[in-house]
Amino acid sequence: MIKEQWMTVVKNRHLALDTYEMILTGELTEKMINPGQFLHLKIGEGFSHMLRRPISITNVDIDHQEVTIIYKTIGSGTSWLSKQTPGEKIHVLGPRGNGFPIEQVTNKKLLVIGGGVGVPPLYYLTKKLVEQQNEVTAILGFQTKDAVFYEDNFKKLAKTFIVTDDGTKGEKGRVTNLIPSLQGDVDYYYSCGPTAMLHAVSNEMKHVPGYISLEERMGCGIGACFACVCKTVDETDEKGYRKICMDGPVFQSNEVIL
Repeated sequence: MIKEQWMTVVKNRHLALDTYEMILTGELTEKMINPGQFLHLKIGEGFSHMLRRPISITNVDIDHQEVTIIYKTIGSGTSWLSKQTPGEKIHVLGPRGNGFPIEQVTNKKLLVIGGGVGVPPLYYLTKKLVEQQNEVTAILGFQTKDAVFYEDNFKKLAKTFIVTDDGTKGEKGRVTNLIPSLQGDVDYYYSCGPTAMLHAVSNEMKHVPGYISLEERMGCGIGACFACVCKTVDETDEKGYRKICMDGPVFQSNEVIL
């Protein structure tokens, strides 16, 4: 059953380069317990032709019925989101999709790897993993120092490394540059970011079990339109594909073709 609600904007602030943080409140937050899921937001009046926007869940405060999302302004839809002020209502479907399976993960050494807007869902994941007595190391990649966000938030939970493409903050290069020195005795890894990054991370971590969260444009967000389909690795798989909005966005690292 699809859950929906008109949620109220509590806060909406500029966070980093073209990046905003929004806090929404509503009873729907009580369902948001699995890190890695997303919300499907309806763009407001005057945008009837636009599809909903899938935005990853960054954090959840169930006691205060608040959910935090982080998004980049890359078009008129997300630009509209950035202009919403406290008290405004946004129609939300969610939580959607399958998140990271972490129920049995305790007392493990874990590596979390994110890139750009793939970083937000990893924050809620890291919180949950730390609550379960795991030792977490995070590698967060951004284009430049002005695009970096949530560095301090992650550092309160995990040993955190920042990587930027241009070297203006942290290490210069790609997140994969740091993996050889950190993977050591890692039990599991979790990653979210651009497809090229996930492909590179999966290759570097091929001997370690892991989970990846795919970023993809979505149409309906409920598995009806087949706009976010990816192929499976197993050629004997009866379906041969997975719907990212329904079967994902999180998959085992060796489950789908990147």
